[in-house]
Amino acid sequence: MEILDILKEVEHPAKGDRNIVELGMVDQARRDGNKIVVVLAFPRHRDPLAEYLVGSCKAALIRHLGKEVEILVETIVKEEPKPKKAGLNLGTEEVEKIRHIIGVASGKGGVGKSTIAVNLAVALSRLGYKVGLADADVYGPSVPKMTQTEGAAPEAMVEQNAEGEEKEIILPIEKYGVKWMSIGYFASPEQALIWRGPMACNALKQMILQVRWGELDFLLIDMPPGTGDIHISLVHDIPMDGAIIVSTPQDIALADVEKGVNMFLNENVNKPVFGLVENMAWFTPAELPDHKYYIFGKDGGKKMAEKYGLPLLGQIPLIQSIREGADQGEPAALSGEGAGTYYLDLARTLAGQVG
Repeated sequence: MEILDILKEVEHPAKGDRNIVELGMVDQARRDGNKIVVVLAFPRHRDPLAEYLVGSCKAALIRHLGKEVEILVETIVKEEPKPKKAGLNLGTEEVEKIRHIIGVASGKGGVGKSTIAVNLAVALSRLGYKVGLADADVYGPSVPKMTQTEGAAPEAMVEQNAEGEEKEIILPIEKYGVKWMSIGYFASPEQALIWRGPMACNALKQMILQVRWGELDFLLIDMPPGTGDIHISLVHDIPMDGAIIVSTPQDIALADVEKGVNMFLNENVNKPVFGLVENMAWFTPAELPDHKYYIFGKDGGKKMAEKYGLPLLGQIPLIQSIREGADQGEPAALSGEGAGTYYLDLARTLAGQVG
């Protein structure tokens, strides 16, 4: 299969889903033995979705040609841009009007971190705060599905300041009173993002620092599970106030949570942990609303919080309506009754904790 035919699978989300070959963005595409070289060309300025397009090109080529082939994807600007200040494209101008930037983290996957993040964002909005959420879980972005915004295409544009310097920005998706941004908006749900750490870090920073968030009281960042280089890069390059940690009560989850807490408290990171959220704290069947079954253990998150002298921000039960709401794109926090009350209480507690 020809390289150009493969690259026709890479669509530009901000160009009406036209592919990069049709748009004339492929300046070079050649094969030198076991090495594939692709050069993407942008007119006048660097495309704000450049990192996404580079990653998508590599993913498409790997899918068809295998991992044994060495792949190099480069970008060039056809016309020399006007001089820019160093770091202008990834400066912090777009987040300067945000009062609090808070990471939502977990030591491991499968603890319901994204469910907590989405419902917490909606709950804070229902309390009257201006809220945004950046889905930084690059390998498993779930915010589009949880908010029923799959297929949404954030608009990308270029602005010039008074000195004539160009600045690329992306406009977030707005729904349920919250501004949403996710790497999932730039890839089809079934597409695997085969990105190495540095590439993922650059794409995520671009996704957060080049978004026109406007004035916000809270920007939540749904971080990937674990304690890898993506976390360290985000904490160092994004002006985060601190983080909250999500866990289930079971011992195996708490062991990983301990690593997450220690990462934020490490002297090289040194970001406060505002508290722990114990998710799936107990199971309450709909027909027995007053019963609690401690399937994953009891008060594990509470004990972990006490060990580190951290607040326990909330205990969220395992309720079927929460799962159904996430699958249907209607977060449980939209309701002021039933399961929604737990997230509203969590939002009040967090808001009070960060002042």
